[in-house]
Amino acid sequence: MKAENYMNLEFLSKSSNESFARVAVAGFAAQLDPTLDEIGDIKTAVSEAVTNAIVHAYPDRLGKISIKTKIYEGKVLEIVVRDWGRGIENIEQARQPLFTTGGEERSGMGFTIMESFMDKLTVRSTPERGTTVTMRKKISVRLSDRL
Repeated sequence: MKAENYMNLEFLSKSSNESFARVAVAGFAAQLDPTLDEIGDIKTAVSEAVTNAIVHAYPDRLGKISIKTKIYEGKVLEIVVRDWGRGIENIEQARQPLFTTGGEERSGMGFTIMESFMDKLTVRSTPERGTTVTMRKKISVRLSDRL
């Protein structure tokens, strides 16, 4: 499937960059004319994915995070968040609600939240080489699109 449009971002794993990433992806997605709820879903999912990379991939150092966002035919938005950090030993366990390696202050709900706000969530990871989270969401067709 060929992308109709795309955007690439790369930034350091500083917590201050989480809001930048969330707003940048939402701004790019705005060309699909999503509802306010859909924009909220996108922002929340991106926030969770980037926060996971900041907290878990690079717990004791700064590292690189990239976001590749694509728009496909049929108003499908794909967001790929990648890091080159610690990786995840057991993806199935990490995707379980309330499981965390981030200490008591972490809720362990990141993947669950991403999955609930997106239509599809895929997680690939290799220990000591990083993690790639791919999320897809089909934006609803609005009345203005049909006219």
